[in-house]
Amino acid sequence: MSEPTARVLSGIQPTGDVHLGNYFGAIQNHLALQDRYPGECYYFVADYHALTTVHDAKALRQSVRDIAITYLALGLDPARACLFRQSDVPEVTELTWLLACATGRGLLERAHAYKDKAAHGLPASMGLFCYPILMAADILAYDASLVPVGQDQLQHVEMAQDMATHFNETFGAGAVVLRRPEPLMSKAPRVVGLDGEKMSKSYQNTIGLFLEGKALRKLTSRIVTDSTPLGQPLPTEGDRVLALLDLFLDERGREQVRGWYRTGARDGQPFGYGHAKALLAEHIETHFADARARRQHLIDHPEEVDRVLAEGGRTARARAIDTIERCRSTCGLR
Repeated sequence: MSEPTARVLSGIQPTGDVHLGNYFGAIQNHLALQDRYPGECYYFVADYHALTTVHDAKALRQSVRDIAITYLALGLDPARACLFRQSDVPEVTELTWLLACATGRGLLERAHAYKDKAAHGLPASMGLFCYPILMAADILAYDASLVPVGQDQLQHVEMAQDMATHFNETFGAGAVVLRRPEPLMSKAPRVVGLDGEKMSKSYQNTIGLFLEGKALRKLTSRIVTDSTPLGQPLPTEGDRVLALLDLFLDERGREQVRGWYRTGARDGQPFGYGHAKALLAEHIETHFADARARRQHLIDHPEEVDRVLAEGGRTARARAIDTIERCRSTCGLR
C-alpha cells in the first residue's frame, strides 16, 4: 500500500458529564491537533466500547449526543476534524475478528483493565477481555499513524502495534498490510479533583465544564484544604485550589495569585481559601462562557449535531472500507 499522510486517531468514551480532567487531559489537545493536522484528525465516540459498562439504550444514545455536543461547543471544526460514532463504521468489528485470528491470548491477559478487574474479583465480560482488539481495530482501520495518549494509556497503542505486526506476519508474509501506529505522547497536566485525587467520575470528585453560578460556587467550596485561618499565609505547595487555578492562569497570573497566597492578603484585604475558591469558580465560568452558549444552541438544534456525526461517519467509513478490502484480500476472503 502507498504510504498515507500523517493521520491522528482518538476515541472518546460516552460516559457521564465531561469535567475539567477530561478537558485539560485530552480534549484541549484534540482541538489543538486539528490545527496541526487539518483534515487528518479522526475522533470517534466509542459507543461499541461503552457497551461493556452501559446497558441502557436510551442513556447511551443521549451520552453519545452529549459528547458530540461538548466537542463541537468547545471548538471542534468539522471542516478540519472528522467526528463520528464508532458504530457508524461496522467495518471495525470485522477487522476486530481478523485481528483476533492473529492475536495470542497472552497479549490480552496482560491488558491493564482486564487484570485490574480480575485482581479485584469483579466480573469481566468477554467484551472487556477483547476490548484491546476492538481498540486496535479502531486505530488500524483508518491507517492512523499518530494516537494521542497519556502515559497511563500507552499500553493501548503498544498492543495495537503488536496486533498490526502479528496480522502482517500471519496473513501478509510480513508485507505492510496494516500500518503500525505511533503514540503521540501528551504533556497533559494531572488534574486534581475535589479531594486531591486525580479527577475522575469513578471517585465522584469532578467539576463539570459547563456548571455556572451558585451550583459551581457550591461545588468549588467543597475542595478540601487545610485549616489555615483567613489572613494568614497559605501554602503554595500541594494546594488543590491553586493547582486548579494554574490551569486557567498565564505566568503573570500565577505569580500574582501566589503573592496573595504568600501574604494572606489581596489589595490590602485578608485573603483565604474561600477567596481562592471563589476566584477559581469565576475563572471556570468565564473560560467556558462561549462554549456554554454554543452548547445550548446545539442542544436546541440537535439536527446540526446529527448532521455532523452522519457526515463524519461517511468520511470515516470510506477510509475503513479501503482498509478492510485490503485485509480481506490478504486473508483470502476475496
